[in-house]
Amino acid sequence: MRTRCMRGLVSWVVFVALVQAQAPSAARAQAQVPAALDAAIKAETSGFAGKVWVFAKNLDSGATYSLRGKNRVRTASTIKLPILIALHAAVAAGKATWTDQVVLTKEKRVSGSGVLTEFADGTTLTLRDAANLMIVVSDNIGTNLVLDAIGTDYVNETLDSLGFRKTRSLRRIGGGGASRANDDPTLRLFGIGVSTSQEMVEMLERLERGTVVSAEASKDMIDTLKREQYSDGIGRVLFDVTVASKAGALDRLRSDIGIVYSRRGRIAMAITVDDMPNVHYTVDNPGLLLISRISEILIDGLGTPDAGR
Repeated sequence: MRTRCMRGLVSWVVFVALVQAQAPSAARAQAQVPAALDAAIKAETSGFAGKVWVFAKNLDSGATYSLRGKNRVRTASTIKLPILIALHAAVAAGKATWTDQVVLTKEKRVSGSGVLTEFADGTTLTLRDAANLMIVVSDNIGTNLVLDAIGTDYVNETLDSLGFRKTRSLRRIGGGGASRANDDPTLRLFGIGVSTSQEMVEMLERLERGTVVSAEASKDMIDTLKREQYSDGIGRVLFDVTVASKAGALDRLRSDIGIVYSRRGRIAMAITVDDMPNVHYTVDNPGLLLISRISEILIDGLGTPDAGR
């Protein structure tokens, strides 16, 4: 489990915006907080070279924030969470078992994140192994091994059954295995997957409440997200605070979805930054830095002082 704690102070613009939201009545103050939060987010993103989409919710208080949260975005590797959900559904339905074996072959190799690129052809893993690698180290080969076992269409059928109709697995990483949704030319442009910030947060909320597949499966998935090894976005300035998350990256995109288990509430958030002008694969990518700052603002702006956590 990875834990982090917040460091540093919220920027002056955030402080000013939140102070301006105060009012004599608690009800009036609460009503003005979203406007202050919106001002803080927009001030933080105003000079950014790229586009930003945000949705967040305090799962304890119900307070939400949205910046183009209903608009579809490229998922990058955050689509691996819906794939994990579909795999759990397949296991629950008897269509697969966690001990089913998958084999790494030359034909199944793809580039990008993960560790299986270092393994020899003929390496045998279980579906559980592949699923864990898919989330914990965002392994692209592991993801394709899972998709080969259940199919992209099965992922989308599972999403439909759960009411997530804007999220779609479109194809395997590196090509092939296209779903029927990929036949739509407007969706094909999104690459391996498409979703919205709001729908990703709804997915996280339902996992946290134990209503996806089963309470046991939901907990298993949340526990897997807590072990993710990438923490350069939402978890960048947090330790001693538990975070369950999944990050994604493309040349000009950075995204992160997750639940921050703060003392002021469980804050679920999905942040996507795209159309950045430069390709910059380091931990100091401007998109990652912005995601980190936005996550701090969301925790502060949506947090409830008496959450008791």
